[in-house]
Amino acid sequence: QVQLVESGGGLVQAGGSLRLSCTASENSIGFAHMGWDRQAPGKEREMVAIISTGGSTNYADSVKGRFTISRDNAKNTVLLQMNSLKPEDTGVYYCYYTPLGHSRTWGQGTQVTVSS
Repeated sequence: QVQLVESGGGLVQAGGSLRLSCTASENSIGFAHMGWDRQAPGKEREMVAIISTGGSTNYADSVKGRFTISRDNAKNTVLLQMNSLKPEDTGVYYCYYTPLGHSRTWGQGTQVTVSS
């Protein structure tokens, strides 16, 4: 069973940056799509960014040009670099791990708060 450990969330002023990290407990993310979702208070969860096993990426329109997802398979880690943060980026961010042919595993979530 894979567990995901997240770090990097916190409080930042608008225009600032944060880097989220999610590390898997097993050396297997090379066989998995990795990504980040977020959920703002009172709103539905939405996709933020996805990175495939081959390194291709997809982003929500609201974060394009500001967020960058990357992976380091040797460290079993996926990163989300968030720049030019806006108050509407506030929410709980969840990383996930989807091995090929298997169901998705989620992290515990980490809070990101952007003040105006």
